[in-house]
Amino acid sequence: MKKSNVPAYVGFGMLTPVFIMALDQLPKHNTGAIVHQVSEYVYDDAAIIACNLAQWQAPAAMIGTAVGDDLLGRAVVDKLKKWGVQGKVRFTKKYPTPLEVNVSDKKGARTYFWQRSEEILSTLDEADLAPIRKAKLLYVDWYDGDAHILRAMEYAQKHNVPVFLNFEHGHTNKDLLKKYSGLVTICQAVTDAAQIGKKQAMLAVAKKLFQAGIQTAIITMASQGCMVVQGEEILRVYAPKVKAVDGSGAGATFSSGYIYGYLQGWSLEDSVRFAIAAASLKVTRSGLEMFSIPEIKGLARTLRVERMTYRDNQFVKIGRLFKIPEDNPLVEETRKLTQKLLPPKKTERGKLKKSLVE
Repeated sequence: MKKSNVPAYVGFGMLTPVFIMALDQLPKHNTGAIVHQVSEYVYDDAAIIACNLAQWQAPAAMIGTAVGDDLLGRAVVDKLKKWGVQGKVRFTKKYPTPLEVNVSDKKGARTYFWQRSEEILSTLDEADLAPIRKAKLLYVDWYDGDAHILRAMEYAQKHNVPVFLNFEHGHTNKDLLKKYSGLVTICQAVTDAAQIGKKQAMLAVAKKLFQAGIQTAIITMASQGCMVVQGEEILRVYAPKVKAVDGSGAGATFSSGYIYGYLQGWSLEDSVRFAIAAASLKVTRSGLEMFSIPEIKGLARTLRVERMTYRDNQFVKIGRLFKIPEDNPLVEETRKLTQKLLPPKKTERGKLKKSLVE
């Protein structure tokens, strides 16, 4: 993507510093555990995506909540500048900068602690929306508050800017689904809060979003990969097995990968493959420094894909695409990468963990 001063992506939402601690497993109550690595970054998802895209040289900006006029707040500004994320960060003396702490274990599980008050979220109502006007995509999260994100979504619609909504399990609220469906171009959702539903649950959510009029519906299922419905094109993409180290930000990394492909004008399949691969590689190391585009593409090409169609009020499998031919020169390059990420052959199957796509 050519460098530009005009952000192609604009994220709208919470801004907070985060400390990510990686350990083997969470300790029992009232005991402790050894932390192997601590990473500092900027959260929430809208900001993670902006930083990820900037690492891939895609112009990105953030319209965020105000941060406190303190050391943590200024650290947020410094990190956004370091990653090349555009946008003015506002300071306030009304409250200190909120903080988030994430604890990730080797199973890929993530336990988080965050400060998130209505007082903080209400500062979104005073944010300047002008950067959205020339953007190619606006990203919002439903958990940032219905009243707050609607203002940005309606502004984007007024200026013909597509909206990417991270709806999580919010689709269970019929009124919200009806309200958002006319404003959303791309909707990313999960089956339930814990993402423990089976394949049928994925199909049910896809059907619900599709029938609500969502142009592109993405249903993520953690280690089971995802399903994407766009018009007559329906794809089921499986996640590869990798050694999980830190699952923090995996869902936002999936969104980043899909959005990167979208901004590049890639096909739906290429965008989804890249998203799954990016999220899968992300969990193999702590923190939110991204793998390179060639590395992600290498893994993306190997992913298993099923094609489906929507017929007689149900999804019907119409074919599969498996790994690329062994004589393809890309195979050897990808094999070398996966050898670094996969556990040794002697490792028990029970210890193998798939990528986490929230």
